[in-house]
Amino acid sequence: MAQNTNMKYSVFLFILFSHHLIANNYYVKPSGSDTNNGLSPSTAFLTLQTASDVVIAGDTVFVSPGTYAGFDHRETSGTAGNPIVFLADGEVLINQRGPIRNDGINIENADYIVIDGFTVNDMPGSGNGIRAVLADHILIRNNSCDNNGERGIFTGFTDDITIEYNLCTNSIDEHGIYVSNSSDRPIIRYNECYGNNNIGIHMNGDLSTGEDGIIHDAEIYGNIIHDNNRAAGINMDGCLRPKVYNNLIYNNHSAQGIALFQGDGAIATREAEMFNNTIIVPTDGRWGILLASGSHVGTKIYNNIIINDHSFRGSIAAESAGDGFESDYNIVNDKLSATGDGSTIPFADWQALGLGQNSMLAGSKVNLFKDPLSPSPNYELKSGSQAIDNGTISPVLLDLAGTSRPQNTNFDIGAYERIYCPEKRTLSPLDAPFNGQYYARDSIILTGNIDINAYTTFSAQAFENKGQIQLGAPFVLSFIKMGCEEGE
Repeated sequence: MAQNTNMKYSVFLFILFSHHLIANNYYVKPSGSDTNNGLSPSTAFLTLQTASDVVIAGDTVFVSPGTYAGFDHRETSGTAGNPIVFLADGEVLINQRGPIRNDGINIENADYIVIDGFTVNDMPGSGNGIRAVLADHILIRNNSCDNNGERGIFTGFTDDITIEYNLCTNSIDEHGIYVSNSSDRPIIRYNECYGNNNIGIHMNGDLSTGEDGIIHDAEIYGNIIHDNNRAAGINMDGCLRPKVYNNLIYNNHSAQGIALFQGDGAIATREAEMFNNTIIVPTDGRWGILLASGSHVGTKIYNNIIINDHSFRGSIAAESAGDGFESDYNIVNDKLSATGDGSTIPFADWQALGLGQNSMLAGSKVNLFKDPLSPSPNYELKSGSQAIDNGTISPVLLDLAGTSRPQNTNFDIGAYERIYCPEKRTLSPLDAPFNGQYYARDSIILTGNIDINAYTTFSAQAFENKGQIQLGAPFVLSFIKMGCEEGE
């Protein structure tokens, strides 16, 4: 009898607690109530904080369109296979701080959290749009953070964080995105940062706050960083082995394009790999790439376009040409430095140091890029650009737009790979057997030995016979590759 009682008790406990082991969907909407259970749209919560307080690993919070106060999520983690997800299901604006801090969204002492699709604006004082601290494996994606008091997105002690597809603009005091405090292996990709009072993307190991003061193995790629103010487009303090590629950095004022140095970090940023970036520095900027405090050690700079319109600063400033520093296959100005920020040397002297043997002096921007002088410039490569096919083999196999590299025999230089446009292909029944149906003068549907997915019909001329191409009659189809412009 006692054994049977124990079994009943075990079954009771399983039933009582089993709902905590099953992932739930929760809902939040402006017409909801925090006395609801939140488990359906018709019983949705009113506030994000209530949803945050009840979720466990594997749960997802769907937030309906509307305007909300922020929330503070602490102590409850997801797992690798069952993260906790906060998902904006439409246009969701957070324009009031959370209950504890001035931040719109705060994640603290909680791992495996996803923040997806929110607009977080106007946080007061020292508030951040989105903040994550002492939190590993966080994914912050598809968010917009504007006009926040301190920063758009801030993180500290956040190993393996991914920050992607966010728009971070007009931070009042500091930066668009700031990753700090010994956060190892961060991935910062496909974000746009502009109008911030200071840096576009900043990383700082910061030894004073504990741990080793080093950010290891960061990857920063595919970002567009422009019209920020002070310091740099991308700033790296205390970073070891960062990889920086496919970024477009332009028109940042009183700022370097990319700066590597030691300030608060335990080491000078070093052993960096900077490939296939496009950096345009305005007249009131600083260096294109600045390597200070010994940051040239083990650093490699390849396949970058680095053009500087400043009166006396130039493309690259390093403190030495030695210590494993490599720089080649770049397009640069006739102003560089191997002795730091204080002086410049011409390109010929740079080459005499063993640097830039295959680099080139930049020609006119209007000959390099499609539309560099527009208020909304286009820095894709123009037909005939000196950047086309003049790079070296690179580990960067896609460009900023997702185009595969290389398109032709060699890699292009800069963030964009020019889509290879061969001569227009012409086909006739004699050299390309296929079946086709003729619907209009400029539209042919084909099956056969041409990869039509890679081409668009540029023009078509044929003789008709009841809507069918006469395979014995003369005709010509002309194709132009997808992404190419007419006449190229």
